[in-house]
Amino acid sequence: MVGFKNRYMIMEVSVDPNKDISKDDPIILSQHNISKAIKDSILINFGECGLASSLGSLQVKYVNPITKVCIIRASREDHKKVLAAITMVRSVGNCPVVFNLLDLSGNIRACRSAALKCEELEFEKLKIVSGVPRTEDVNKHMQNLERIKMLEH
Repeated sequence: MVGFKNRYMIMEVSVDPNKDISKDDPIILSQHNISKAIKDSILINFGECGLASSLGSLQVKYVNPITKVCIIRASREDHKKVLAAITMVRSVGNCPVVFNLLDLSGNIRACRSAALKCEELEFEKLKIVSGVPRTEDVNKHMQNLERIKMLEH
């Protein structure tokens, strides 16, 4: 029996600098919002048949709203279609965003180690930009790192 083959994409979600964003609408990144935006993009660009073929394996495994890093799982057969649809996503909710592929892995262990490295780099960037990090942000970051470490289980 052959196991189900997946691809794991580590994506960075960044605010589109070419678009104006209003200050009263905060950027809300959640697994549900990102998944809905990807599914809508697949439906628009590949139709109902494309959505149905990729829907069985498509899952947003992890989202960190602080560092804006997410992990998306897709089947090996459909990962190129899902990646193409992700590049065509222009907004999550009412916020204009751009997705950037950081890493593509074939198993969750390699994805987890790459995601930890990406999270550490993003967190270091945040510390430099904001100066000394607040203790609440540090606590949230550590909780999110624990969630990445638990992905394999």
